[in-house]
Amino acid sequence: MPRPKQCRRVMGMPPSGFFKPQGVPMRVLEQVSLTVDELEAVRLADWEGLYQADAAEKMGVSRQTFGRIIDSAHKKIADALVHGKALRIEGGAFEVGPVPPAPLSPMSGPGPGAGPGWGRGRRGRWGRRHGRGGE
Repeated sequence: MPRPKQCRRVMGMPPSGFFKPQGVPMRVLEQVSLTVDELEAVRLADWEGLYQADAAEKMGVSRQTFGRIIDSAHKKIADALVHGKALRIEGGAFEVGPVPPAPLSPMSGPGPGAGPGWGRGRRGRWGRRHGRGGE
């Protein structure tokens, strides 16, 4: 018996449950079913332009799981567009909610101990000592 699907976090429900070719009655169209979590994956990766690891974190899944979700979504959307089918958005294992705030780390901003790149001013990386970036 397969494991139950983990709940995926989405930011909200889609404003519309269907997309279809214009001028063709619904009753004559074949339908492709896209889950809400697949639509969220497309929104995060394609519309917002996030890397898969960042998008996976926002959805509360692993990067590998996110990769499978987005791959499935792309295939379904391509099928609907190429073959003139209706796209129905419904179902899936998801929860609607905000993204939890990222934990703060000592490397998260300017200040003492903030990591490389902070506090060098106009001298640049090497300063004047090495004959680079100085006057």
